[in-house]
Amino acid sequence: MRARIIIGMSLTVGVGLVAADPASACGGLVGEDGSIELVRTTTLAAYSNGVERYVTAFEFAGEGKEVGSIIPLPDVPTKVERGGAWTLQRLALEVEPPAEEFAGADRSSAGTAPASAEVLLEAEIDALDITVVRGGGDAVGEWAVENGFFLSPDAPEVLDFYAARSPIFMAAKFNAERAADLGQGTGDSTPIMATIPTDDPWVPIRILGLGADADQRIEADVFLLTDDKPGLLAGGTGMTLNRSEQANELLLDDLRSDEAMEWVPRDMWLSYLQVDSPAGELDYDLAVSATNGVDPRFEDTGVSAPEVAAVTRNVAEANHWPLAVGLGAGLAALFAVAWWSMRPRLGAT
Repeated sequence: MRARIIIGMSLTVGVGLVAADPASACGGLVGEDGSIELVRTTTLAAYSNGVERYVTAFEFAGEGKEVGSIIPLPDVPTKVERGGAWTLQRLALEVEPPAEEFAGADRSSAGTAPASAEVLLEAEIDALDITVVRGGGDAVGEWAVENGFFLSPDAPEVLDFYAARSPIFMAAKFNAERAADLGQGTGDSTPIMATIPTDDPWVPIRILGLGADADQRIEADVFLLTDDKPGLLAGGTGMTLNRSEQANELLLDDLRSDEAMEWVPRDMWLSYLQVDSPAGELDYDLAVSATNGVDPRFEDTGVSAPEVAAVTRNVAEANHWPLAVGLGAGLAALFAVAWWSMRPRLGAT
């Protein structure tokens, strides 16, 4: 199974990506009798000046009446609206250009989880009914069942995992009848954007393995966009940092020109990470510090401190330095030999 996440943080997660190659359902909840499949979910969470814009796109396939997905959020969104039409694809293109064309967060505003799920915000975007709820894992699970979702066996544990840090969840429910009225068919995706004032966000990674077998491979692309170079801390293995650089002007201009994306700043830092892990080992999140000189909070990884690990550059890309060291040592040796051979002549003069 291959899922792609675009998390511009400066999330996925949401959970997945509309890109060149297909992606299967990874995470979320399944409704009706499971005949509708969540094919792709793409996420970008851009974090700038204390506000996270969380953009994700849903694509469904199959037959049935309703299906949905749920995404943990770091705090309460002020609004949920339709996102940019091609922002996620543009980010994917940035790291996979077609060869023929291009050579510790304070979440006091989230509040304490109520005994029963509290609906904070509702929005209707194309064939999606978006609901933001606040509650503990049990409360959100009960709300989901009451609203037509079927929970996978691991859902209660995963919901508790997230509710312990933030009791805010965003549920997206697909209505097949409304999709038919709108002329939406299999393969059509709907981008949504949640605007979330929050401190340093964490990226939900564990949600990607929701409902998957323990040995099922989870692969995901994670994009982070931040004002400055972020600090990154993962709660386990299976994640590598492949790009970490100042976002180029063309990319930011392209993103800014998309629908509802005019908020994109002139300068941002681009980080591109890849997840490749069996679902059974994907039991952590990614903590992010978007403040220079401030370490990410290990609590935001969802695991205890001894288990966390700093996310470093991809070994294949980062290990050029041994070659440079070897070359330098070789040159030094040649210089030493030449100097030694010249000593008699030097002494003679």
